[in-house]
Amino acid sequence: MKIINTLCYTPLLLSMMVGVPAFVYAESAPAYKGAAAEVVDGKGNMHVPKEYRTVYQMLGTWAVASDPEPGNKEMHVVYASPKTISAFRRTGHYPDGTVLVKEVYKSANNKMTTGLVGSPGNLVGWFVMVKDDLHRFPDNKLWGDGWGWAWFDAKDPKNTTSTNYVTDCQACHVPAKNSDWVYSSGYPVLKNK
Repeated sequence: MKIINTLCYTPLLLSMMVGVPAFVYAESAPAYKGAAAEVVDGKGNMHVPKEYRTVYQMLGTWAVASDPEPGNKEMHVVYASPKTISAFRRTGHYPDGTVLVKEVYKSANNKMTTGLVGSPGNLVGWFVMVKDDLHRFPDNKLWGDGWGWAWFDAKDPKNTTSTNYVTDCQACHVPAKNSDWVYSSGYPVLKNK
């Protein structure tokens, strides 16, 4: 008898030999290491990382324009876990375990000598994404399409108000679906030139 792909069948063969169900031997995806391990627990619950402003790399800032008034209504400041930028420049992809943190501020619009200027005002909250190429949390509704997704109100960086990434988070990212759900083109630091 020729055994094909022994590693694949080992749990099944063991289960038949000792009478233990095969699912006992099924391996789960490895736990996160590095920055993601500090953000995600064993069940896929996330929180805002404590020292992201000093440890993470800044990707860029977005100004969300007011409708119909002049100026901005929000400012988004986005950070990436260490080594994300160099990995993305090398491969064009966010590596497994990448953590993105977006601070969302109400904009403070002020007249200055250069004209109307928008700057971050009051913090509204954070949006956190964690790259998951291994589908670690298939039963957690905040994980899917290669990422963990969670919104945190400014008053509580440890407990998300998101309950389902598809209904609570992903809709804003649909235009960026072809770039791994991230508006990467808006971050010059990710470009090699």
